[in-house]
Amino acid sequence: MSEDKPAETVENSPAEVNAIPNGKGHEVGEEVTPLAKTPPAEDGVKTENAEANHPESQDFLSGVDDKKTTRFTDFEGKTSFGMSVFNLGNAIMGSGILGLAYAMANTGVVLFLSLLTVVAVLSSYSIHLLLKLSGIVGIRAYEQLGYRAFGTAGKMAAGIAITLQNIGAMSSYLYIVKYEFPLVIQAFLKVDNPAGEWFLNGNYLVIIVSVAVILPLALMKQLGYLGYTSGFSLSCMVFFLSSVIYKKFNTPCPFVDFAFNSTAAVMNVSTTDPGGEVDPSCIPKMANLNSQTAYTIPILAFAFVCHPEVLPIYTELRNPTKKKMQHVANISIAVMYIMYFLAALFGYLTFYGEVEAELLHTYSRIDPYDTLILCVRVAVLTAVTLTVPIVLFPVRRAIQQMMFPNKTFNWPRHIAIAVVLLTFINLLVIFAPNILGIFGIIGATSAPCLIFIFPAVFYIRIVPKEEEPMRSAPKILAACFAGIGFLFMIMSLSFIIIDWTSGTSKASSGH
Repeated sequence: MSEDKPAETVENSPAEVNAIPNGKGHEVGEEVTPLAKTPPAEDGVKTENAEANHPESQDFLSGVDDKKTTRFTDFEGKTSFGMSVFNLGNAIMGSGILGLAYAMANTGVVLFLSLLTVVAVLSSYSIHLLLKLSGIVGIRAYEQLGYRAFGTAGKMAAGIAITLQNIGAMSSYLYIVKYEFPLVIQAFLKVDNPAGEWFLNGNYLVIIVSVAVILPLALMKQLGYLGYTSGFSLSCMVFFLSSVIYKKFNTPCPFVDFAFNSTAAVMNVSTTDPGGEVDPSCIPKMANLNSQTAYTIPILAFAFVCHPEVLPIYTELRNPTKKKMQHVANISIAVMYIMYFLAALFGYLTFYGEVEAELLHTYSRIDPYDTLILCVRVAVLTAVTLTVPIVLFPVRRAIQQMMFPNKTFNWPRHIAIAVVLLTFINLLVIFAPNILGIFGIIGATSAPCLIFIFPAVFYIRIVPKEEEPMRSAPKILAACFAGIGFLFMIMSLSFIIIDWTSGTSKASSGH
């Protein structure tokens, strides 16, 4: 190995290269070490699908002999910069965007923008910490960083948080399929009074979508292949955003429910009272605090969680460097930030205080057969469906890390984990309560861990004291960062508990 190093210094910063040997020594129970010592054997070996659990030394080898035949490993990054941005953007962009107009209605425009900005900047800093750690230690797996910091307990904590977080995200995506798909089919077929037809039953539709679309994509061996579906998914969301903006200028305020309005012409309603005064319900609030504000913080925290996917995407990036991956992350976060703000703003300015926790439902109250909104619904359904496989990858990796840490890749296990996970999530979605409860609870617990607490605590533990003493600026900053996470978690959970016990929660009522 040592004689290979000088050749690499060009591509990788000296700090990364020097750190590799000590990174390798600590990874108990990984099949990597023998592979790394015998480069020639590497060609034929199918390595484990823990997409990111090998030290960077594996990548260094591939740098030396780039001209070799293509190998079936996950560790010679082949994914282009653009595809990586699509994948990470798709991981960030979740069903959270549908709840943001509701969040804005309960915080006000200025407060919402401030919170969104803070969460975006903190998410970017958090990714910076993760990338810095993976560079120092030479590991590109969240669970292995946990193992390196706190042994098995750290690995299990990270694995469980990723599993909970991403199962929560996948459930919320499939929830949208369950609630929206039947309504879309019903509207397209113009069925006013469904008589229990199977194709209008959300539970059957969720199962069909899971088996026909999500499962085949989830069985891919590498995340990189999903770049195309991610690009398509993001373009669906751009269509959603454009439609929300267009609708703002075509919806009267205060709007009239379809139920009371099937005969009257909508356009007669204007924003001014007979006295020429603007209707008070049509004036946007700049700041607004009420009992539902409690949900806003978790929904926003949930909005930029892509941390479990960052390291697998880093691993598959072509010619990966920390700087390049940070660019991927920053671009993804910036694009999502703009889309989130515009979707929330125009959704809110269309309905003001009437906006529902799920934006698309509010449009149906005006006209259930609106063709544009039906197309938007199809686009959102497509987008969230295509995000599920991206989010499933890190869960499968976490399960492999926790249960089969030193097994090589094998297809039956790869497939079995995906099938079991999807079955479990389908059961959750079919038998569990409404979407806001899921958002709130999971957003308030695992999201602060993955964004704030774990990266900061791992950083403080892993970076040697000789390099950065405990009182050095980066470590103090990291400690503050972890503090924000704890504060955030306690605040969100207590809000939600108060809300539930006082019985005003919208989370307990079904759609």
